[in-house]
Amino acid sequence: MANKIRELPKGYTDTPVLPGSPWRVHDIARPAPPVVRPPSSSTQERPGTPPSDAVVLFDGSGFDAWVGRDGEAPKWRLVDGGAMEVEPRTGDIHTRASFGSCQLHVEWSAPTQIRADSQGRGNSGVFLLGLYEIQVLDGYQNPTYADGTTAAIYGQYPPLVNACVPPGQWHVYDIVFEAPVYRDGELASPAYMTVFHNALLMHHRQELQGPTLHRRLASYADPHGPRGPLTLQDHGDRVRFRNIWIRPLHRFQAE
Repeated sequence: MANKIRELPKGYTDTPVLPGSPWRVHDIARPAPPVVRPPSSSTQERPGTPPSDAVVLFDGSGFDAWVGRDGEAPKWRLVDGGAMEVEPRTGDIHTRASFGSCQLHVEWSAPTQIRADSQGRGNSGVFLLGLYEIQVLDGYQNPTYADGTTAAIYGQYPPLVNACVPPGQWHVYDIVFEAPVYRDGELASPAYMTVFHNALLMHHRQELQGPTLHRRLASYADPHGPRGPLTLQDHGDRVRFRNIWIRPLHRFQAE
């Protein structure tokens, strides 16, 4: 005969009310978080699977979620291993959909054929809202300027460490992005980024100075909306991307 499972209390109704909250400590009526199947881990041989609540932007099957230069279909290539590869000088690609604050997962690899050093090795970029860049670069034994190296918030902040793997191996970016807020044309709250590169923390809720720029200071002088496309950069190198998914975030604190 199977053991009977004891039923225990699921919460309380006689505890103090939490400060600034409508809920009591251990409140039985407080809504439980939604159930989400977590992602599986990738290996060098194959990509993992996204969480069940993610918007899948690229799984190797095609470019349905993406647009190329001048609104045309992307001219980048689908390659083995469920990946896409930059076709140099065909232009950046961006998502058809727009996103704001989000959790973003991107995997990428740099070409094994090395033609140059510094910014000439495996150069690309991941742009949130099409404006805020996390640098993609082959930084493995490849010195360059600190705020333009792998996993830098481009032109603003170097990463905490260099976590690069050799060319041809897969890198993983996990990014939490908080979009800036404008009210009546004035900045009310700046953008923030938290970035993990190959499971190591690179930026912890770093306040951005504005949209990232090359050889110029960033600013929030030009207001923009709360959402925009995710953009992948064609910088002339055959960088590969795979397993791209995003989770829109509408709140940052549990209710």
